[in-house]
Amino acid sequence: MAGKNQGIDAGKFQVEEGSKVDLNDWPTRIDPVYSSKADYRAMLADHVGRLSDLQHKLYARNRDALLLIFQAMDAAGKDGTIRHIMSGVNPQGCRVTPFKHPGGVELEHDFLWRTTRELPERGMIGIFNRSYYESVLILRVHPRLLEAEGFDPEKADGAFWRARYRSISDLEQHLAANNVHVLKFFLHLSKEEQRQRFLARIDEPEKNWKFSQADIEERGFWDDYRKAYEKCLSATSARRAPWFVVPADDKLSARLIVSHLILKKLESLKLRLPEVSEDRRKELKAIRAQLSV
Repeated sequence: MAGKNQGIDAGKFQVEEGSKVDLNDWPTRIDPVYSSKADYRAMLADHVGRLSDLQHKLYARNRDALLLIFQAMDAAGKDGTIRHIMSGVNPQGCRVTPFKHPGGVELEHDFLWRTTRELPERGMIGIFNRSYYESVLILRVHPRLLEAEGFDPEKADGAFWRARYRSISDLEQHLAANNVHVLKFFLHLSKEEQRQRFLARIDEPEKNWKFSQADIEERGFWDDYRKAYEKCLSATSARRAPWFVVPADDKLSARLIVSHLILKKLESLKLRLPEVSEDRRKELKAIRAQLSV
């Protein structure tokens, strides 16, 4: 096993249930959890290989599901993190669902409806690239958008948002009680690192498609988004559905931390391939005899 893999302390990234989050207390950059680029590649390959094996057992056992939720400021690296970590997983047992601004029929339903339809079934790993949390993040920063859901923005007071947090927490506790294990990752990016990544998207032609004027407009609400995240993380991190604040200024460390946390959860399930009964063994032996003729 490579370099500093055993030095990743899951606890230091987890938001404790009931704690009040101040993102100033959570670093966006830490000492690298790898010793070199070669060490990073070896660690990631090790994580991907182990994850592939565990996903195979999860799928075969068909008793549990895993839901991974990724939230972040723009340019924090959600897409790349998901792509690199899940690169070795059988697509048959994994589904990534990105969520953009709701529209059409989605706005005719409650705010959890569109994501509930995409929840992973038993044996699957479901990944939400953004999620129902957008309804307590972007809508809290831009409450006028609540009009499209049939609500009066002027009445979106503290009680309104607390009710949404309760709805989310109740859903996640329901999922946990039904063997859908929820892990939530906030990729914590600094404003300066976001600026550098935006500049790269402008200066490097192959990245131009990633950038839009809307990105700059949303950057103007940086402080509002931080406050919305602090309230959200404080209200919805629970022992059975924890939030992890992952330093994201260093993309490589962020990927290794996230993959380590996913592995830790899957390993805790003590996954094994289904045991074959004696009757089934006899049946297979008889079938083999037929095929040997």
